[in-house]
Amino acid sequence: MPGARESLLDAAAAALARRAWSAVRMVDVAAAAGVSRQTLYNEFGSKDGLARALVRREADGYLAGVDRALAGSAEPRERLAATAEWTASVAGGNPLVRAMLTGCWSERLPAPALAAVPSTSAVPAQRRADGLLPSPGDFVRMVRDRAVAALTGPAAAAGLSRSCEVAVRLGLSCVAAPPADGSVAELVLAALAAPSGTTPTTAGRSRPG
Repeated sequence: MPGARESLLDAAAAALARRAWSAVRMVDVAAAAGVSRQTLYNEFGSKDGLARALVRREADGYLAGVDRALAGSAEPRERLAATAEWTASVAGGNPLVRAMLTGCWSERLPAPALAAVPSTSAVPAQRRADGLLPSPGDFVRMVRDRAVAALTGPAAAAGLSRSCEVAVRLGLSCVAAPPADGSVAELVLAALAAPSGTTPTTAGRSRPG
């Protein structure tokens, strides 16, 4: 069973799915999670602290999905395509992830400052949430670097790093403007196919496609 913190975050996410963040009440979140309001404040400190923790959890969940997409033995281009497809898919179904990746926060969402805020929390997870939150540019760099590490290790060639960034940015473009036929992976595969018909390899070079 999830602990009190996860139960409260689940309750906050469920409340946000039904109403604007400004209408979400701390007492209702605590009641939905089956804990006291004092427990909620002990965990998050304030409603803004709860918002920061919710955003941090969604960011971590998105990046965990990126890692899953990059794992496995598929050909490198296919793993990059899967990463872009995951990005477009999760952002399409999760308004918080979409806002984090694009920087476009609607009035119904919490929009905590990306800068770190002073934290006096004794809860390690909350101190992390009170730290710097990722910007859209941060996500591009984090996903690109994860892709480079997954495909070649830390000593990747510059060309492959650029291919990884192209895949990330294509995925983000499909968040803002989904392709009519939904073929995110096909777009990435086509974009990463070199004119000579070569594809990136795990050595950061090219081989016949």
